[in-house]
Amino acid sequence: MKAFFVSWGAVLVAAFGVTVMAGAGMSMTVLDSWYYGLKKPSWQPPDWLFGPAWTLIFIGEATAALIGWHAITNALVSTLFIILLFINGALNILWSYFFFKMRRPDFARAEVPFLWLSIAAPMLLLAIYAGKSWLYLLPYLLWVSFAAILNDAIVRLNAPFGEAL
Repeated sequence: MKAFFVSWGAVLVAAFGVTVMAGAGMSMTVLDSWYYGLKKPSWQPPDWLFGPAWTLIFIGEATAALIGWHAITNALVSTLFIILLFINGALNILWSYFFFKMRRPDFARAEVPFLWLSIAAPMLLLAIYAGKSWLYLLPYLLWVSFAAILNDAIVRLNAPFGEAL
């Protein structure tokens, strides 16, 4: 493993990537009368907590991406790592699209296993090539795991879905 150093270009790319993902996800998140009309479990966190939680998650993801970029010296594995991060970003945005834009929490719930795997796969590469840096993605995996349980509860409390929008 080559020595880690800060490349400001890589920092900017990682920051840009998570900013695009966050912005796209936020643009899909519409907290309107439909959302507020959903029955939610009593243990759902307050809405204000989601912003700070995602901010910390995105910082961890950018940090993991930077470390992985520098630590993975095999070109094929490095390319795979970057592709996995792009897939994760797309699945992250897709979940918000299903849940908020399509108003289909049931579709979002069905997508969660793929989202979860898209976090776990880069974690595995980081564990192999970059030591404990996989821990930077652990809060993301835990949050998505919790969100999956919450998503499932919302589906159970509100189904069926699919009525005309």
